[in-house]
Amino acid sequence: MRAQAAAYDGGVPKVTRDDLVSAARNPLAFIAERWTPDPRTVRRAALAALVMAVVIVVTGGAVRLTGSGLGCPTWPKCTDDSLTATREMGVHGYIEFGNRLLTYVLCAAVGWAIIAARSQKPMRRGLTRLGWAQFWVVMSNAVLGGIVVLVGLNPYTVAAHFLATTALITVAVVMWHRVPESDAAPRPLVGKAVQQLVWAMIGACVLLILVGTVVTGAGPHAGDSSDVPRMPVDWEAVTKLHAVLAWIVVTLAFALWFVLKAVDAPAEPLRRTRDLFLILLAQGLLGYVQYFTDLPEVLVGAHMFGSCLVWIATLRVLLSLRERPADEVDMPAAAAEAPVAARS
Repeated sequence: MRAQAAAYDGGVPKVTRDDLVSAARNPLAFIAERWTPDPRTVRRAALAALVMAVVIVVTGGAVRLTGSGLGCPTWPKCTDDSLTATREMGVHGYIEFGNRLLTYVLCAAVGWAIIAARSQKPMRRGLTRLGWAQFWVVMSNAVLGGIVVLVGLNPYTVAAHFLATTALITVAVVMWHRVPESDAAPRPLVGKAVQQLVWAMIGACVLLILVGTVVTGAGPHAGDSSDVPRMPVDWEAVTKLHAVLAWIVVTLAFALWFVLKAVDAPAEPLRRTRDLFLILLAQGLLGYVQYFTDLPEVLVGAHMFGSCLVWIATLRVLLSLRERPADEVDMPAAAAEAPVAARS
């Protein structure tokens, strides 16, 4: 501490050669030595990464729904001769390139979450790993997005691109939920039968999302005005299957709420199950409206946003079924505060 204090003059830090070498070797450790965020800052950073993951889904849907999927016909540059969109490419080029730029914003949000998690005292390796997991999913999905363009919006690669973003949302939700918790072993709040019911609902929701990508891949919104191939399935049949799966998830959510009430479960699982049920009803209503109005682009985009909310709400139900005692995380802070309390 004395050595660090000597590096300051009048409140303005003096950066020494050793500081620069240390920052170059391990920038995260360098920042962590000089900054300790409060838990609210870390939680906001985790939430920012989650919000940007959802934004990427919505803007990616906007690219497809406006027919701008090949607005930038190559990757990683926008054209063979230009890194950015040009005036000659028109509005589709700007829409596609704008979505690519948002990837950098997503990277910045994930980077902030990693730095905030790494700088906590004491350091929580599990939380930091969740941040890095998001980073690698973003990087791999950026490459997959480039492949989507290079293969001319092949519907299978488009589906994989969406599922990778869903994986990103999954990790982001877990990190956001874990910030206020301790690193103690989780303790279940409900019995085995309730947990099994929730996992059945999770499985049905995963199937719902997978079939939803097939509905998209076989549907009319191909992402470009050119002759983009579609998945060779009966669109009407797969759409009805998607609706059946949606009703199964709704039924399981209602059954879960009823069971939680019957066993007098804690308030948090009940509240989150209620939220999921309401989101599912709104998403189902939106799905039927878009189906009977011939899939207007605005409603399809709203349905994509709703699918993100459904998955987030489902994960939050799962995560609410256990708790982690805060004693272990709070012990260092309590130990530091004890002498102060004794003196006062």
